[in-house]
Amino acid sequence: MAKQTLRQPAVTITPEQYKALAQQYTPRPTIVKNVVRAFVVGGIICALGQIIINLFVTYGLGRTEASTAATATMIFLGALLTGLGVYDEIGKFGGAGSIVPVTGFANSIVAPAMEFKREGYVLGVGAKLFTIAGPVLVYGIATSIVVGIVFFFLH
Repeated sequence: MAKQTLRQPAVTITPEQYKALAQQYTPRPTIVKNVVRAFVVGGIICALGQIIINLFVTYGLGRTEASTAATATMIFLGALLTGLGVYDEIGKFGGAGSIVPVTGFANSIVAPAMEFKREGYVLGVGAKLFTIAGPVLVYGIATSIVVGIVFFFLH
């Protein structure tokens, strides 16, 4: 390949002019809107969870059992809505408000599995189901062991 010489650009712009031009075309942050949406969506999800707990208590479960059953119900609802494609739309609107509750954990487990469904139930769904859940379970179990040991020695 022949040696080529590059010419200097004909545009001369100072760093201050470039900064002003970049600010002109940079989209404005929507932090307040995103925070409000996350708060509303997260609040609705948590309120739904509280309603489910209250229903379970009304129909005879104790407070602890009702909380456990409500958590399982919310995980089921998150997985179901992910499978139906609804939870992704909730996540696009609510951002972190849909990720932080336990339904977001269900979404993070089901979404990779749904993506690899065409590869089969064992090598696709089964293998990808624990792509996200695996590290969460490992660190959750490890943390619970450490907290248990600390609790044991402090009491």
